[in-house]
Amino acid sequence: MGDQGTGGIESQGVESNTTRRMSEPRPNSHDDQIQQQSTETKASDAEGDEAKYAQTGPRLLLPVDSSNPTPSGGLSRNPSTSSNASRDSRITVEFSQRSHSSRPLEPPVTKATLSELDVNKIIHNPKLRHDINYDPDLHFRPNVDGEKGRRKQEKANQFWNTLTEQLQLFIINRDEFMSRFGQGEDWCLPQLLKSVKEIIQTLVPQRDRMYLDEGLNVELIMQQFGKGIADLEKLASWLSGVLKSHCAPMRDEWVDEMYNQLTNGNKTNDMEELVQGMRSLLSVLEAMKLDVANHQIRCLRPILIEDTVHFEQRFFLKKIRDRKMDPAPAQAWYLTVSQFYSRDPASVQAFGEMGPFFEALCKMILPSSDPYSHPDTFVFDEERMAKLRSDMLDAINLDICMRLYEQLERKYRHCDSASSVCAIPTPFLATPFSDASGFLSSRTEEDGSESYFNSSNSRPSSVVFSSAGSAHSSPRASLVLPVQPATNRLEDQHTKSRNLYNSLVALLQSSPASSRSVSRWKAMKDSLALQIFRFTNAPAENLLQFEDELDNHLSELSSPLFQQVEQNYHYHLLVELRQRIKDFKGLTGAVLFSVATGGRLHGPNRAWDGARENVSRERTTLENAIREAREEGGVEDMATRLAHMGLLHWRVWSHLVYAGDLDTIMGVPDVPMV
Repeated sequence: MGDQGTGGIESQGVESNTTRRMSEPRPNSHDDQIQQQSTETKASDAEGDEAKYAQTGPRLLLPVDSSNPTPSGGLSRNPSTSSNASRDSRITVEFSQRSHSSRPLEPPVTKATLSELDVNKIIHNPKLRHDINYDPDLHFRPNVDGEKGRRKQEKANQFWNTLTEQLQLFIINRDEFMSRFGQGEDWCLPQLLKSVKEIIQTLVPQRDRMYLDEGLNVELIMQQFGKGIADLEKLASWLSGVLKSHCAPMRDEWVDEMYNQLTNGNKTNDMEELVQGMRSLLSVLEAMKLDVANHQIRCLRPILIEDTVHFEQRFFLKKIRDRKMDPAPAQAWYLTVSQFYSRDPASVQAFGEMGPFFEALCKMILPSSDPYSHPDTFVFDEERMAKLRSDMLDAINLDICMRLYEQLERKYRHCDSASSVCAIPTPFLATPFSDASGFLSSRTEEDGSESYFNSSNSRPSSVVFSSAGSAHSSPRASLVLPVQPATNRLEDQHTKSRNLYNSLVALLQSSPASSRSVSRWKAMKDSLALQIFRFTNAPAENLLQFEDELDNHLSELSSPLFQQVEQNYHYHLLVELRQRIKDFKGLTGAVLFSVATGGRLHGPNRAWDGARENVSRERTTLENAIREAREEGGVEDMATRLAHMGLLHWRVWSHLVYAGDLDTIMGVPDVPMV
């Protein structure tokens, strides 16, 4: 069960013999005063999908474990043991000193904030429909990261703190409360109940909404609340039953906790616990809405993928017709790359008419190329292009590290152990980095999404490299370089090289998530140099010189070694890309997705068949070959991703901009996107 925002809150009930209960249970309190509220008009396809979902049973959901609202602190007032009169005065004064706007605060989760999770919004979201082709694990989750997340958290805390103070004022000083709000709805509780009802209406089928009007009549509840006869325990029980009948089983424990918080807070007049129950209620509703949206994504994925090219062509053609997009720069770009096309027989055979495009695409992800050289037609692929460039830079720098290691290792391979003892004590290297895969932290998800939309993209958390606690500190301050015994056996050399490579990868994965690729490598050069030194018999006094040498080549575009390694990677990437295009270009969109990503269309997980038996085992099918390539990573993985992205891009833009007659296409009648 996810965090529900309970951390750091200390329950402080208002205890006094003279205070009244906020509500007293009264069975059968709903009468003829019930008024029917108006219902929102929804698009027919969205309504049909939700009704179908409700009929098939929400218990069939396989929801992702989404994050929930972040914890908030308690009220600013300290507990007091003074008399009721002094408590009355303090709360009244504090509340009156607050600056009130003409409109009440809005709950942190509303029907409007969740609107992008509606099926209509999903099928008309062009960025989401594009990204769904590449990420088998694409799903929605709350976005609580970054500056936007911080502002949302502050706004939520303000709402909950204000609601708590309003309820405490109602209990302690009823006259002051009524003078401020009377029987009106310009305060937090009625706004919250309205939002709860509106969200539940989007989660239940049409036939059940009449019962919702009876069980959650906000106007009637507020009238009862003003008279002190609102049965909040009965309302909590009703809400618990409604939520459990429509949520996934994994949410039941959360619903029970919400019910306990509401009932206990009402019985004890503990407003903070009561508000915490309301907070849990909104969190459960948000999670249920996310569950439904992610369920719809899994069901709609095959249809959306097969319709990607058609949908995007209509989407961008409309932009061009409305003069919101100029195709001229993209046409000029393609004309330029066509002039530099090598017309290599292997490329002509593999790429066909796509040759100029794919040769240019292969160069675009090289670190030495201009990162802004691509036209606006790559607007939906900018993040993927940036990730490919970053991965290429990582691969080149790792290769440079291994080449410099081989030079150093050959130079000092036969050094006498006694002459290479390094006596600089430290506890830092007590754990060998050759076992770094078990020592360092694993990868974590990064949200670079708009609001709820999240397309998974990993970057590991940081690891402290020194006792100073900085990931960028040099570990040279104190170290012990254990002497490596001289080994001549080829298998031992290969094993040692593999262990070093794995430890360097682990160090790279431990870098801070927010750092750029170039600066990350520069910041880690001392740690990388030290790690390489540990696998050689080089004397410690050469470490500073080796650090400088490493710094001269890592991410340095002017370095001859960097240029040589980049050229080598470009050649191998082009070779692998030719083979991928041969294998992929005849596939439909759905099959291309399945083969290139290793994901099943009808499930949320990747469809790996199991661990590889042997690196050199026979590749019986194309899909198995791609799975092996993804596990090995490196150039093979980049070629697969580049081929997938390039083919989808070409299918959308080739006849629209690159190789087609735009004037003829512009004359085709527009067809509404449905």
